[in-house]
Amino acid sequence: MTAQPAPGSYAAGIFVPDTKLAAEATELVRDTTDELIYHHSRRVYWFGSLRGRAQGLAFDPELLYVGAMFHDLGLGERFHSSGRRFEVDGADEARDFLRGHGVPEDAVRRVWTAIALHTTPGIPEFMEPEVALVTAGVEYDVLSIGYDSVSAGDRAEITALHPRPDFKRRILRAFTDGIAPKPKTTFGNVKADVLEHFVPGFTRGDFVRVIQDSPWEE
Repeated sequence: MTAQPAPGSYAAGIFVPDTKLAAEATELVRDTTDELIYHHSRRVYWFGSLRGRAQGLAFDPELLYVGAMFHDLGLGERFHSSGRRFEVDGADEARDFLRGHGVPEDAVRRVWTAIALHTTPGIPEFMEPEVALVTAGVEYDVLSIGYDSVSAGDRAEITALHPRPDFKRRILRAFTDGIAPKPKTTFGNVKADVLEHFVPGFTRGDFVRVIQDSPWEE
């Protein structure tokens, strides 16, 4: 008899890895985030995997899964006072999780980098497949970049498992809540746009002014 995939682990021709590591990553994220972030993170894995398959990339599904599941963990309340970019907080959590499971350091590095760079466009796509595909999955689910590269049928299967009701408004609120307590961490990255829209009185950092106002005489 052919083994059947576990409920909720298969859609659009893509499986969630059936491993202890993936199962524990899922459990951790379900226990420490809300359903918005959980469903978004799972979709990121599926959409990133589909982009990788379409591009013929050889990637480790388990590492991509952990990167996708942890990529927004740093938005959580316990990181609001860290003083660091939420991407780095999430990357560090993934690093600790993977090391705790004896994962080799090169794999840990790839997952850390995938999470840390997922809001820095123009760089991940030139790096290892796991790094590139976490960002590709995020960009697909949040920004609809490459929207038509995934068929309507595949999108329907994935969103049936992990629906996105009122997602645009809710994810922007999650970004705002996660980074407003540490606004300086948005300097030079796309999350400054979020605070400019939703936090009254926020003034984004200005790279040119930082240079011009520095204590150097010339």
